This record gives sequence, structure tokens and C-alpha cells, in this order.
Amino acid sequence: MIISSNITRNLERIKEELKDCDDVVYRPIKVGEKQKFNMAIIYIDGLTDKELISNFAMEPLLNEARKEKPNPKSIKDNLFELVEKGNIAVTEVKELKTLEEAIDDVLVGETILLVDGYNRILMLSSRGWPMRGISEPQIETVVRGPRDGFNETVKVNASLVRRRIRDPKLKSKYMQIGIRSKTDVVLMYIEDIANKKLVNDVKSKLEKIDIDAILESGHIQYLIEGNRFSPFPQAQTTERPDLVAASLYEGRIAILVDNTPFALIVPATITTFLQSSEDYYNRWFVTSLVRVVRYFAVVISLVFPALYIAMTSYHPGLLPTQLALYVAATRNTVPFPAFVEAFIMEITIELLREAGSRLSGPIGTTIGIVGGLVIGQAAVEAGIVSPLMVIIVAVTTISSFAIPNYDVATGFRTLRFFIMALAAGLGLYGIMLGLMLILSHLVKLNSFGVPYLSPFTNIGANLKDLKDTFIKFPIKDMKTRPRFTHTIDDTRMPDANVQNEGNVGDKKP
Repeated sequence: MIISSNITRNLERIKEELKDCDDVVYRPIKVGEKQKFNMAIIYIDGLTDKELISNFAMEPLLNEARKEKPNPKSIKDNLFELVEKGNIAVTEVKELKTLEEAIDDVLVGETILLVDGYNRILMLSSRGWPMRGISEPQIETVVRGPRDGFNETVKVNASLVRRRIRDPKLKSKYMQIGIRSKTDVVLMYIEDIANKKLVNDVKSKLEKIDIDAILESGHIQYLIEGNRFSPFPQAQTTERPDLVAASLYEGRIAILVDNTPFALIVPATITTFLQSSEDYYNRWFVTSLVRVVRYFAVVISLVFPALYIAMTSYHPGLLPTQLALYVAATRNTVPFPAFVEAFIMEITIELLREAGSRLSGPIGTTIGIVGGLVIGQAAVEAGIVSPLMVIIVAVTTISSFAIPNYDVATGFRTLRFFIMALAAGLGLYGIMLGLMLILSHLVKLNSFGVPYLSPFTNIGANLKDLKDTFIKFPIKDMKTRPRFTHTIDDTRMPDANVQNEGNVGDKKP
């Protein structure tokens, strides 16, 4: 819609578009020494900083403009420019060319100023909606590391990242996705590090999204992923700005979405999901030990219940004699097959986990602990499950919590039931078949052209990347960035900048 030079006509058209919107405020203004010039301010109550508009827009227009006695012809011919450059004290002022732009800006919390006699509209930056303060992330907690996390305002989140990367090469590309929601999305990357083909690929996929509304970053994640039927995510989610900054330094790309504290990082590999921000703040040998335990927890989370089913149902001879006799004695009163027993306990744990996550913190913790203890003990005394099954399910659940990323942990939890079903039908052969199918899927899977199992799929080319996988080498030994992202600048630490070990006093004169 083209802007008319008649302010009354413009107001009628805007009111028609925003009819029945009672939170839209229309404020007519008369300025000039004799108040002959008509203006109007439009904003949405609740999305706008009314104090800012009152002190830095309304007051100059109503008071200061009346005190001025400019040449009548000058103010008549240049009223719009005088208002834009001389009377408005708002930091950001933008000139709009169409009514659609004006309405869109009003809907995101900006204020628009209409001036009679001009076919242009001014946008006054005044976003001031209520927002949650910066607090510690609820899911990705660390013992050592920054305590600030993202909130639901995309500009605040972008500033938290830029605070950590004071580099003019850090680029932020703003776009709006969603025909109706017009959600603000920010694409962030470091220009002289990130691969240009990767940047263009991500940008192209975002621009091709055609949907009415984006309410959370999960919508974008599922729309840009290559394999939507995979149980494994192909984009990493995080609410930690330090993790986003570290990923940008590695040549990866971050996608920040308004109205959610969760950012997306692409490309993603299986190793990035099993790393934590805290890994890079502790000493390398402590981190290496924790990572070995973490990878071990992945295996336990995936196959431990299935091993119990296979051993008790098909291969009891593989167990030590005393253990086999104990397992047989404890299952003497259990009326169900091993698979049904394990399935009942796994479903019970999933119900407790879901109930605990839907309740408030103290109540959720109480349900998880008390529910697990009471139900487990009662099930054993009732003869429904064996004591060993309760131990196995408890260890499996604890192992799943040791996986840093919630999305990939959920993928392994889902596949656990698949492995259990194969173990119930084929024993150990079924477990091996299931693991081979999962491994084959992971080998074929990729995230924006990067193999999901990098750097293990091409160890010869990515040999240096192994320094940050199962174990973590000291920082001074990781002088290059990960090669699976094909960065422009792969040097992280030149040899000349690495300090020699030992004190200055130890050097020979």
C-alpha cells in the first residue's frame, strides 16, 4: 500500500488493517507556532516503551517545536526533514516507504509518526516489551564457566554473543521468517573463518522456509534438517552464549530466533553433542577422563537393558555360574518374560521423568526420587520385577542423564526400545544387528554436507581433529580449527604465539 500525502487517508487505511485491535494507540498531534500542522503517533500498548516516546518524541514535538519561529515557507516545505532531524531525540529513526512496512513495525513494538502533507512515515525505535532477565541456563548447567544464558529476546541474545567476539568480522544477518508471525531470525558467523559455501547454504535454506508462523527454534531446526526421519538431531541446540561463541570460532554458524532462549548451531556432529562447555575450562586430563565416562554412558544407555534381556532369555551360559544362579533365583517369582519385565520398568521410568519435567523444581525432584524408590521397592516385593532389573534400569537412566545434549540423549532413549525388541527376538545377534543398523544410519547421515561421524569417517584427512574427541589434548596442542567445517582460516594458535614451558628463571644465561 502506497503512503498517501493525506494523513487522514493514511490513518483510515491503518485503522482498517488493525481494526478490532484495542491495544493499538492512535495519538493525534498538532505542532507549529499556531498548531496548524497535523501529525499522529501510532504504537501498541504493552510492546512499546511509553516513557521513551513521551520524553524523547512527544515532548520535543509538543513543546520545543512550538517555541520555534522558523520561516513559514521553510517549515511548510521542509516540515518532514525538520521533524526527522531536528525535533525527535530517539536514537534510531528510519524512513518508511509503504504502509505495510509501517504496520509491520507497529506490530513488533515500534512507534510510527505520520506527518500531514508527506507521503512518508517515520519509524521511531521504541521496543519495550516485558522480558525475562539474563539468568543461568536451566538445562546446560556447569560447575565452572559463565552463568549467563540466553533469554527470549533475540537482540539481547545477539549482544551476548558479540560481547564475547569483539571482531568486526563477526556478521549478523537479520531476517524475518513466518508469513504471519514475522519472527526475527539472526544468522551469525565469522566472515574470514566460516566456509562461504556453508554460509550460503544455510542462508538459502532459511530464505526458502514458507510457513505462517515460527514460534520456537525447533520449527526452524526441523525445516532445515536434511533427514527429518532420523532420531538424531542435525542441528545443535544450546542456551549458552559461550558455547555459541566457541562454535563460531570453529567456523560453524549460529541461528538465533526471537521468542526462544535456544539457539541453533550448524553443522553438528556426534562429537559436538557429547562435548560440554565446561570441558574447555578444566584441566585437560580431567576433561579427558570425563569424556571417556561420557562415551561409556552412551553405550550403557543404549544397550544395557537389551543385554539383560539377551543374557537371561538366550545366553545364560555366558554368565558366571554364581551370577547365573542368582539371576535365575531372583526371577523365579517374576511372571513375565525378561522383555516384558524390562519394558514395564523402562516405561515406568519414562513416566516418572515426564512427570518430573512437567512439575516445578522441588516437586519434580521429589516425584523422581520418591517415585523411583517406592515403585521400584514395591515392584520387587510384589514379584513383578527382579532386583537386578531395578538396578539395571536405574543405571541406564543415570547414564542417559550424563549425555550433555538433551536432543541426542532423547534419540538414544528412543533407540533403546528398538534394541530391546531385537534382543527379545534374536538375543545377542539382535543387539549386534541393531548396532550395525544404527551405525549404518549414522555413517549415511550428514549435517549441511558434513558427515555426522566426523572426524572418524576420514581419519587420514582429519587426524588433528582427534585431539578433541574421546580425549581432549591441552589447549597449546590444538593449534588448528576442526577441519570438517572446511574453514577459510584454520589456524587457531600460530607456533610463534605458544609460550615455552618452564619459568624465565630456568633459562640458561
